[in-house]
Amino acid sequence: MTKVNLLFFKLLLLLSPYLLFADGHIFVYHRFDDNRYPTTNISTKTLRAEFNYLKKHNYKVVPLIDIVEKIKAKEKVPDNWVAFTIDDGFKTFYTNGLPVFKQYGYPFTLFIAVKYTQEKYRDYVSWKQLKEISKYGSVEFHSYGHGHFGRMSDKQLKADMDKGLKFMKEHLNYEPKLFVYPYGEYDARVEKIVNSYGFQAVFNQNMGAVNGECSDAYDIDRSAVVGSNSKDFKLYLKFKELCGVHFHKPLYFPKDKIVKTVEVTLDDKSITIADIFISNHGWHKVKVKNGKIVYHANKKVSRDRIKIGVKVKSKIKLMVLSK
Repeated sequence: MTKVNLLFFKLLLLLSPYLLFADGHIFVYHRFDDNRYPTTNISTKTLRAEFNYLKKHNYKVVPLIDIVEKIKAKEKVPDNWVAFTIDDGFKTFYTNGLPVFKQYGYPFTLFIAVKYTQEKYRDYVSWKQLKEISKYGSVEFHSYGHGHFGRMSDKQLKADMDKGLKFMKEHLNYEPKLFVYPYGEYDARVEKIVNSYGFQAVFNQNMGAVNGECSDAYDIDRSAVVGSNSKDFKLYLKFKELCGVHFHKPLYFPKDKIVKTVEVTLDDKSITIADIFISNHGWHKVKVKNGKIVYHANKKVSRDRIKIGVKVKSKIKLMVLSK
């Protein structure tokens, strides 16, 4: 664990007495036992350790759609509920990850970037393998080309969506109900177009928890788990959702690695003090005026993956930006 992440976790652990009664949680994985890509890889040894932890502490692993239904009904998500998602459709899920999920009998949802399967990229699952995978979990949509949606025109975005959905229907005879934004990137324009496709729920890649009474079904948080130990996984299970938080700046990783301004709005206009977290720099107390936070940070970050967070009393909302 890096010094930056260690500091981040120590700061969060100070809050642990207040986070014991956490909300439900959704986790996202990418590659399994693929050490070529450490920032998106998890070892199956670590995966088994995480699954054993859930069993030992009486967590219930549920299909993702069960959490979606709770959110849409504005019902409480039980504190011990956990759901697993896998993004992109890397072949190592089929060869290495899937056997572990089958061994534990845990449901999962695989979100595929259709292009890589359709064009038979070497590191991605085939349509035949997806049919096999669908016997044990659900297969949902993660765009066609996995592009940066915020940089695409309306026409390009719609063409990508239509193409991917067409191939999923053709090969799997299935119309996806769930969607994940590529890279977790979106803005109001992108959100409007994606939501026009009638998905039951849409997911981002921000760390956090799920509160059925206030989480947005079209902006659901998932926490990414990578690496060779499960410390962060156990910590994420203690997160409690800070509802009514909207990040406005930054929405993309800063090219110069300088976080200039953090802008956030809170639905709760009675809040007057909050804390902002930026990787490498820890927490900073800020004033909240009529639900708006404007923090002129001008903080340089050293890594290609940064965390920005908001904390109000015992509740936290986190966002991850990747280069």
